Amino acid sequence: MVTSEKKQAAPLAERLRPRMLDEIAGQQELLGPGRPLRRLIERGQLRSILLWGPPGVGKTTLARLIANNLEAEFIGLSAVTSGVKDVRQVAAEAKARLAGEQRRTILFLDEVHRFNKAQQDLLLPFVEDGTLVLIGATTENPSFEVNGALRSRSQLYVLKPLSADDLQRVISRALEHPEGFAGELELEPKARDLIVTWGDGDARRALNALELAAGYAEDGRLNAAQVRQALSVKGLAFDKGGEHFYNLISALHKSVRGCDPDASLYWLARLLGGGADLMYVARRLVRIASEDIGLADPNALRLVLAAKESAQFLGQPEGELALAEAVVYLALAPKSNAVYRAWKQALADAERFGSAEVPLHLRNAPTRMMKELGYGKGYSYYFDDPAASFMQQYFPESLKERHYYDAAGEGWEAKVRERLAAFAKLRHK
Repeated sequence: MVTSEKKQAAPLAERLRPRMLDEIAGQQELLGPGRPLRRLIERGQLRSILLWGPPGVGKTTLARLIANNLEAEFIGLSAVTSGVKDVRQVAAEAKARLAGEQRRTILFLDEVHRFNKAQQDLLLPFVEDGTLVLIGATTENPSFEVNGALRSRSQLYVLKPLSADDLQRVISRALEHPEGFAGELELEPKARDLIVTWGDGDARRALNALELAAGYAEDGRLNAAQVRQALSVKGLAFDKGGEHFYNLISALHKSVRGCDPDASLYWLARLLGGGADLMYVARRLVRIASEDIGLADPNALRLVLAAKESAQFLGQPEGELALAEAVVYLALAPKSNAVYRAWKQALADAERFGSAEVPLHLRNAPTRMMKELGYGKGYSYYFDDPAASFMQQYFPESLKERHYYDAAGEGWEAKVRERLAAFAKLRHK
């Protein structure tokens, strides 16, 4: 198979790193003929850019190819292991190189979001005066993780996860490439599909899986059982603190809100299969029950709290079923965000009129002095006179006629709507 010392020393993904733009799998919206980033590269235009995308989609490879195509010096740093001292040193060398060789320097800063605000600010003068052309790579949303000043001086390009077809192309290249298996390894179709699934849009992950599984091949052939043995178990991994994780949470929430139990179960499976904490997901479901179901089905909140207790009691994987039951119930339940909207309006008024006085008739009067001051005077006790109670003012004087809650009319809240209409009729009388 692959026997040279060089090939054994470097990982397969590194040996097969594309040397030309046309060898990059995927990203056709950016790198296809006539597309924006390809045109920039082909014209030889040097400008700072940000590459945003998940791992294994070609950010580092693309940065290297840009530097090669523009005949610029390529310096790679990782924000995880580098700091201010490293950036200053690179900038000093770049300034000398520009003065002596008339050659520009591209600083590729991987995981740029790991730099804090002060560290990111340090890059600004070197980018502005042309000492450095910055290519920053990030897996996190630049809107939240990259300073506005740095974003404004850079063009943002979004790289997407590779499709199954893209990963098939990556695997085919590895099987035939001289730095890969050079035709000495044959994959059965199901084995290829397993590796593509394992890759999950990440070329590096797929190539690492292929390299690992190759050690289980017999007579130059690799079947699905051998791939499963090599990879042990499919992991639906994600960064639990990153944007992708919160995208999954958002997808679950919106699928439940949209009354789609099947999609809701799928996103729940993605979350739990990727290692999401049971209690975190349970807390999100409690929020959904309050925000999107509300009084349309008061039982929803009780059921979700019971599911939370069951999941906490059973743990994983047994407790996952309790959350699955809750998700299906929430998806099928009638929906109302009336309380959610009313609460937001009440909070806004509480902030705006935070010093509004409690009306005298609503105040407690435990002492004689308070009674003499009029505390509690004129209060109508509902059980003595419901009609008078309805006519009573409960808001501070400055907030008269406020109205927050409108029953949506679904499920149990339809009865609430009728009751509110009856109250309004009494007040009108």
